[in-house]
Amino acid sequence: MNEGYVLGIDFGLKHIGIAVGQTVTRTASGLVTLAAKNGKPNWAELSELIQQYRPIAVVVGLPLNMDDTPSEMSERATGFAQELSLHTRHPIFLADERLSSWAIRSSEDGADDGIHNASASLIAQTFLNDPANCQRIGEDV
Repeated sequence: MNEGYVLGIDFGLKHIGIAVGQTVTRTASGLVTLAAKNGKPNWAELSELIQQYRPIAVVVGLPLNMDDTPSEMSERATGFAQELSLHTRHPIFLADERLSSWAIRSSEDGADDGIHNASASLIAQTFLNDPANCQRIGEDV
């Protein structure tokens, strides 16, 4: 894996959590939660973060159903990731995030105001742990 930053994104209709991870330390932490309107962020805000960190990968959480089938939210997250790929030249990936929100709510870090970027941190961590577990946008998504 190349060295650099990874941005994790917890897609939501009203809030989009952002986390930053570092390949050298293989750790991620929550960065910010952006407001969204029906899943649409302020693209200028998101682009500014991408320009600032110049990530080697941007990883969007994919909320599949427990039986591996797509949900309405996973279809929207995939659409968001595809749209994001049009806004940036950085590689965009999808990572299974079925249990990320549950894991955050079960921990002491699950305060409502931080759940989105904490979930994004787990999404970035998925990529840092093993990029092969993530699906790159444009490769049979």
